[in-house]
Amino acid sequence: EALIGGWQTSGVYRWTTGFPVNVFNGFLWPTNWELGGQGMLNGRAPRTHTTKNPVNGVVNMFPNSSTLPPPAIDAFRHPLPGESGNRNVIRGDGFFGWDEGIEKQWKLPWGETHTLQFRWEVFNVPNALRFNTQTNPPELDEATAFGNYTSLLVRPREMQFALRYQF
Repeated sequence: EALIGGWQTSGVYRWTTGFPVNVFNGFLWPTNWELGGQGMLNGRAPRTHTTKNPVNGVVNMFPNSSTLPPPAIDAFRHPLPGESGNRNVIRGDGFFGWDEGIEKQWKLPWGETHTLQFRWEVFNVPNALRFNTQTNPPELDEATAFGNYTSLLVRPREMQFALRYQF
């Protein structure tokens, strides 16, 4: 019981689909000077899959992003006057998260109410990355940066240990 028995585990597992993403028209105003509008879809929405450019290391939300301009930009056009564009036609990558903890408590021999508790908690166990689609506004007038991610939505793996004496 002192070493092997009495351990407890706890954990949380999360799995979500990706957030919707707008493709912005850029600095062109098809409706009026205040509303920039969204890009118009030419046909089918391009497939999204986070890839890392082997040349410069930039992470992009579209596959085949190493060519400039990326092929995904061809799926959109600037809206004509009076058009407002299409909203939320593509989605970012999904997310999964896994947090885990283990715990053990020992009763100490010098008193019935004296216990020693050990805890080890790990957040983001697989060290999974999820890029923030809100910092990735693909814009039709920025072809070289179309779909490039600029920040993470999750924190890297973190661990914490605790030793608690209760009396």
